[in-house]
Amino acid sequence: MTHNELGHFDWLREWARLAPAKVAVKDGDSGRCLSYFDLYQLSGLLSQKLESTFQLKRGDRIGLLATNELESVVLFFASLRLGTVLVPINFRLTGRELDHILNDSDPGLLIAQAAFIPTIETCKFKSQNFLFEDLQKMIDEMIISVRKSRSSYVPANLKSDQPDHPCMILYTSGTTGAPKGAMITPRMLHWNSINTTLRLNLSETDVFVSFLPFFHTGGWNVLLTPFMHRGATVVLTKKFDAERVLSLCESEKVTIMFGVPTTMEMMSRSPAFQSCDLRRVRYAIVGGEPMPIELIRRWQEKGIPIRQGFGLTEFGPNVFSLDESDAVRKIGSIGSPNFYVEARIVDESRKDVSPGQIGELILKGPVCTPGYWNNPSATAAAIVDGWFYTGDLVRTDSDGYFYVAGRKKDMYISGGENVYPVEVETVLSQHPAVREVAVIGIPDAKWGEVGCAYIALTEKEVATAEQIIAFCSDKLAKFKIPKIVHFLPALPKGDSGKILKRHLRQSVDTRSGLS
Repeated sequence: MTHNELGHFDWLREWARLAPAKVAVKDGDSGRCLSYFDLYQLSGLLSQKLESTFQLKRGDRIGLLATNELESVVLFFASLRLGTVLVPINFRLTGRELDHILNDSDPGLLIAQAAFIPTIETCKFKSQNFLFEDLQKMIDEMIISVRKSRSSYVPANLKSDQPDHPCMILYTSGTTGAPKGAMITPRMLHWNSINTTLRLNLSETDVFVSFLPFFHTGGWNVLLTPFMHRGATVVLTKKFDAERVLSLCESEKVTIMFGVPTTMEMMSRSPAFQSCDLRRVRYAIVGGEPMPIELIRRWQEKGIPIRQGFGLTEFGPNVFSLDESDAVRKIGSIGSPNFYVEARIVDESRKDVSPGQIGELILKGPVCTPGYWNNPSATAAAIVDGWFYTGDLVRTDSDGYFYVAGRKKDMYISGGENVYPVEVETVLSQHPAVREVAVIGIPDAKWGEVGCAYIALTEKEVATAEQIIAFCSDKLAKFKIPKIVHFLPALPKGDSGKILKRHLRQSVDTRSGLS
């Protein structure tokens, strides 16, 4: 995407011309809506206000601590027009954790909801602060002006005229240390949208409900930014609530659903699941972990096919997709790479492995991050000769379909044999009493490491640790079978719904035996 081509990234300008009255984004909690004309005009007005009020200039960072709000979408497009860099921050962080991100990103302006100000005040880092509630009032006044005059005001051209410079920084969860800021560029957003559209057949008539928080790449880039490129409609809700999401899917005539196995499970067990009308839903996209086959069938019986996907903040994030027609036949597969994505599987020597062998997934394409903000060593370790080393272990089957075997850091060695937790978890999830499962390796005097399984049981079934282990006996090699089983009411999860294995390692005593 050259300088001249960057005009194509001004999606709001084009949709304000082609379909000005079309709803771009709606607050599912309050019912407030912004059309593409509104959003285009507001992005220009707000960019001017930010520039004049706070003396922001191209390249400055704007920190954001807020729940999912319409105004955050306006802010992003205003920031893009101004040439600044939006830094959505996890509002659930402690002051110490927040301080690390603020010091690393060094925002010239920090916009935060009043509820999060006490945490900010505990930080050593100091910057210009602006209440999100005041931003809302400012935008409300702009909305009145825009809708009253229906003026022909034309926002200035985008100042993000360098497509490989960051327009957003998203901090990773920090599972291997302090969070790193993945730089997101206009080029990444542009090609992620094209990849997503080609694979998912997105159109102007599509509608979806977004509940992932804006400090997560899923909140912005799984479907919101591709939808903005396609002139489609996004309905925001501040948090995931199974019955509320189902209700919105029905009332807003949603055509595409998104979730992780945990949220799909919760919705399928909601009292509203059987009665709600989801006939307009073309399919549901599921990421995070492989979806259990029984849960896939439960949704298919509702008339909703499942498309398994896979991606990561630093690349895409929409990288792999499994067509809904293969959901059961290729259960557990993430499918094949999307358009304009090159994928290889390599060993420790960075040589390609044979089909069926497990190796590290590396990726190449225009959706690759240029690196981590203010962290050249992490960038150099992740990107080698244009290939992004994901740290994910995968394999292909005889048909060329990809399967995730786990993270490199999650693999453990028991009695000299490599064990990939995902394989063990897939087997355990087939037990009728297992609702959620996670497996990690723990130290063992005899074998070096052994498997420890953490399981949340269903409400209707019961099982003992001995029964769980016996269930694996004819399905897994002996060295793969967990030696320890812990039962928990529920497994800890992150904001995207993924199970947090690091919390299991930190909070559960794994030295005991069967439990």
